[in-house]
Amino acid sequence: MSSSEEHNRLVHARVNSEDDGQSTNERSGPQARLKPKQRICNLYHVAVFVLTFMAFALVHSARKAFSNVKSSLEKEWTSFEDCPSGNASGNDFSLLCLVEPEDVWRKQVLFGSRSDAELFLGVLDTVFMFFYAVGLFISGIIGDRLPLVWVLSAGMCMASVATFLFGTVTEWTGYKERWLYGTLWAINGLAQSTCWPSAVAIMGNWFGKKGRGLVFGLWSANASVGNIIGALVVSAVLDYGYEVAFAVPAVMLFGGSVIVVFCLYASPKDAFWRPRSPRKHMKAGEPCPPERRLPSA
Repeated sequence: MSSSEEHNRLVHARVNSEDDGQSTNERSGPQARLKPKQRICNLYHVAVFVLTFMAFALVHSARKAFSNVKSSLEKEWTSFEDCPSGNASGNDFSLLCLVEPEDVWRKQVLFGSRSDAELFLGVLDTVFMFFYAVGLFISGIIGDRLPLVWVLSAGMCMASVATFLFGTVTEWTGYKERWLYGTLWAINGLAQSTCWPSAVAIMGNWFGKKGRGLVFGLWSANASVGNIIGALVVSAVLDYGYEVAFAVPAVMLFGGSVIVVFCLYASPKDAFWRPRSPRKHMKAGEPCPPERRLPSA
C-alpha cells in the first residue's frame, strides 16, 4: 500500500470515529431521553395553527367593520337630511345645521338621499367581492412563486392600510370622493385575497393527511371568530366615531402582519433547515478533499 493511500485511510478512520463519537454523545445525553426534536416539532405545529388562525381572524374582523358601520356611513354621507327645511326654532334645528349656509353644507355631502347612499354601499360590496374573487386566482399564482409568509404578511399589511385610509383618513381630512372610496375598497379586496390561499398552503405544508379533517375543521372557524371580534370591537368604539371603528381593526391587522412575518414558518423545511456538513457524507474509500489530506511522509 502506498503512503498516500495509507494517509487517506487514516483520515477516513478519524472522520468516522469523530462522527460516531458525536452521534453517541447526542444519543446518550439527557436531551435524547426527552426527544427534543419531536417536542419542538409539536410546538411548531401549534404555533403555525395559532398564527394562521389569528391572521385570517384579523382579516375578517377588519372586513366586518365595514358591515357594522354602514348605517353610520349613510348618515355621514347624507347628513343634510337631518336638517329640517324652512324656518325653525328651538330644538328643531341641530347645531350642525347652523354652522354654514345650506348651499355650502350640501357641497360637503356625497349623496342627496339615504337611498343613494345605500346604493353606493351596495356597489362597494360588489367591487370588493369582484376584486376578491379575481385576486384569489392571482394570489395562488403569486404564492407558488414567492415565499408564502411574505405573501400572507404583505396582504395583511396592504389590507390594513386600505381600511385605515378608507374609514379613518378620509374622515380626518374631510376629503370624500366616490372614486377614492371605490379604489381603496378594490385594493382592499385584492389585498385580502392573498391571505386565504397562503394560509391554507402553509397549513397544508405542516399537517399531513392523518387527522387533517379535524385540524382544518377547527381551523376553519377563524372566519366566524374574526366576525365576532370585529363586531365586539366596533360596538365598543363606535360611540367615538365610525373612523375609530375602522382604525382599531386596521391597527390590529397591521400588528398581526408584523407578527406573522417574524414568527411564522411556511414549512418544516424552513424551521429545521441546517447546513449540510461535507464530512458526514463521505463514503468509505472515497478520496479525501484536498484540504483534508495529510502531508505525505
